[in-house]
Amino acid sequence: MALELIGKIINKLPVQSGVSARGNWSKQEFILETQDSFPKKICMNVWGVDKVDELGRFNIGENLKVSVNIESREFNNRWYTDVRAWKIERMDAQAASQDTASSSLSDASDFPAEAGEDDLPF
Repeated sequence: MALELIGKIINKLPVQSGVSARGNWSKQEFILETQDSFPKKICMNVWGVDKVDELGRFNIGENLKVSVNIESREFNNRWYTDVRAWKIERMDAQAASQDTASSSLSDASDFPAEAGEDDLPF
């Protein structure tokens, strides 16, 4: 399922990395606060060194439009939901007037096909 969310980035969590049967991996989670009537905070992530580097270009407090895929999977009779960002764009007034100021995570093919199939429990 693909969705677009608009909100303000309010936190970036530390980069996580490791080695699995498929090789090295890297991911970073960040928190977006939506601009709804009743704002919600949503924890989402990006996977891959390139995507983590691109997320680093966005600052806390910036307004963003984030395209995400939502997927749930079961592990040991518990379900885990993953909100994975595959495209991020600035929504600030200055950036909206300058197409070159936008950065995006638009290549979803760089994400692991099934990140839950390695030796991680999540």
